[in-house]
Amino acid sequence: MDRVVATCAQAVAEIPNGASLAVGGFGLNGIPHNLIQALLEQGATGLVTVSNNCGVDGWGLGVLLDHKRIARTTGSYVGENKEFERQYLSGELELELVPQGTLAERLRAGGCGIPAFYTPAGVGTLVAEGGLPWRYASDGSVAVASPPKEVRRFGDRDYVLEYGIVCDFALVRATVGDRYGNLVFSKATRNFNPLCAMAGRITIAEVEKLVEPGAIDPENVHLPGIFVQRVVHVGDAGKRIERITTRTREGQ
Repeated sequence: MDRVVATCAQAVAEIPNGASLAVGGFGLNGIPHNLIQALLEQGATGLVTVSNNCGVDGWGLGVLLDHKRIARTTGSYVGENKEFERQYLSGELELELVPQGTLAERLRAGGCGIPAFYTPAGVGTLVAEGGLPWRYASDGSVAVASPPKEVRRFGDRDYVLEYGIVCDFALVRATVGDRYGNLVFSKATRNFNPLCAMAGRITIAEVEKLVEPGAIDPENVHLPGIFVQRVVHVGDAGKRIERITTRTREGQ
């Protein structure tokens, strides 16, 4: 029952080349940056990632991109990473863009054993009709385009078929975790971390605070330990703010 491992290096040691990874985080909130750094040092390459965004240059998943460890990624927002843009437009990286709500539900569905579902998001666009550039060729032409998806009418509205996502591993970050893998997330870090954790066959959680079983009120558990296989205590150092915006105080 005790799922705690001593180090991040130990936690990610078995991740092989070509593995698929669901990686938590929303903006720069809740990114499992310690596990990502350990994976960089471990050396796995050709990775297939699923994450709401891909970090920024030099941090989060950006460090794996900087070393060209990611071959394909699925996400909903990629606008903060110049190296990501360069690799995508030059044909070095394959990208599947997914509407954010659809991505969240695909992860949740995969974690719940639901193979597919219908959603109105994307109907009448390239998301449903196909043609989104997944990979460019070196000359700027589209080498791989997204295929058309099944569209079905329910009542008076069309819906597009989307498939649940299940990954080999999930890397997530929680504010509090116990030795059984029960996790608590803080504010916006809860947006994608629980969903990614559900979608991983083997889920590894780095936690800021590690507590003993029973210390978390069951009413406050955001993700039950049934979804978590490994827990690493990392403390709360190293968190970053994506953009600091302040207003001038009166009198200054």
